[in-house]
Amino acid sequence: MCAGDLENRIKEQQLDLFSDRTSCHRWWPNQLRLLLSSLAYTLLEAIRRLALSGTGLAHAQCNCIRLKLLKIGAVVLRNTRRVRLLLSSSYPYQEIFLKVAARLSTG
Repeated sequence: MCAGDLENRIKEQQLDLFSDRTSCHRWWPNQLRLLLSSLAYTLLEAIRRLALSGTGLAHAQCNCIRLKLLKIGAVVLRNTRRVRLLLSSSYPYQEIFLKVAARLSTG
């Protein structure tokens, strides 16, 4: 990763993961928001590196990954042994979603 990419990643965290919203007058809530934003960025970077390699979203920005893979509608069925997600048959990224889920569950 070159220096230009690092500047872009910092902007990505500020804009896409809301780390720039530190409008509270107290210190602790702002620190918690920054911590959660950093954790979210680390998680999305790991998903990008481990589960999205070789897919169309391998070099996608956090906002794109969030909108296409995480902010989706699904029916959640849960019983004592497993959790099932029922995705819409018209969900355009279903194949990538299933590939990512399989890669993350075996790792």
